[in-house]
Amino acid sequence: MQRRTLVPLALVGAAALALAGCSQPGADGGDAADGELDRLPAVTIVTGGTAGLFYPIGGALRQIVSDEVEGTTASVESTGASVENIQLIGSGQAELAIAQGDAANQAFNGLADFEGREVRTSTLAVLYPNVYHTVSLAATQSKLGLECFKDVAGTRFSVGDIGSGNEATANQVFESLGMDPETDIDRRQLGYAETSTGLTSGGVDAGTWVVGQGHAGITELATTDDVVLIPMCDDERKKILDGYGGYVDHVIPAGTYPGVDVDTPTIATWNALVVPENFNEEQAYDITKAVFENVDVIEGVYAPAVEFIVPENIENAPVPVHPGALKYYDEVGIDVPAELRG
Repeated sequence: MQRRTLVPLALVGAAALALAGCSQPGADGGDAADGELDRLPAVTIVTGGTAGLFYPIGGALRQIVSDEVEGTTASVESTGASVENIQLIGSGQAELAIAQGDAANQAFNGLADFEGREVRTSTLAVLYPNVYHTVSLAATQSKLGLECFKDVAGTRFSVGDIGSGNEATANQVFESLGMDPETDIDRRQLGYAETSTGLTSGGVDAGTWVVGQGHAGITELATTDDVVLIPMCDDERKKILDGYGGYVDHVIPAGTYPGVDVDTPTIATWNALVVPENFNEEQAYDITKAVFENVDVIEGVYAPAVEFIVPENIENAPVPVHPGALKYYDEVGIDVPAELRG
């Protein structure tokens, strides 16, 4: 599957403003009178790179929508993940997107990468959390006194690959704590595999993985090296949660990784399935219902789905819940917080 071409953000901003001011064409080429899209016979789900988790989950969602939602066929596209996916929603080139909660929230409010160019989406379902891991080795932690996240100041620290969502999240964490990632650390812009190699060889002191809990790369590193996770202390988490939307408190349980036998307080951002604000209400209801009634299909590509993809987790939605999805949550007795009811 070919990646979609990244739409320039300036064009996305213009498209988003256009969406706010006029109705979208419906499936029959006409405009819905109230600005709501007509029910669509085909929808595109935008995901992430083929080596990541968004893409196979998107494939499972494609199967669910095509098999279980009457009159709807879904296709899946590989993309550059969250930020690009939101851009594609804003430009009308996609109907469903998997996105990190921080990206969706910031786009909704015109912040960070979307400053002055808001793209307003609505949540259908919350999928699973991307957890902020700060990884080091025990000998390095002891030598440098890495007891809280801020202690990484002055260290050789990997923020993630250049231009990645991992790097963007790491930068926001540093900025929330009053730190400059360009000057307050010896910044290394490395992918996960390169960061692991750097930790093992001694060329990197610590690094960030913003990934699903139990990530294979960290697990593999922990089987060969004495891995430690640097906690975020209480005051640090509060500053981050106050500084940016889309983040929540999280604890990585002891035993998640080999040799890491203590709970690790940190933050997380929940990945969500989002649609345009004016997506057809009936179709949004049908898709939401189908997802929760067929979680086993997603479990086939992501085992923790049965734990995380439950209606109760809608409280972690990064943007307001779509009215069609809200109808489903009300039906199954889920108390959706008032601030998420749009």
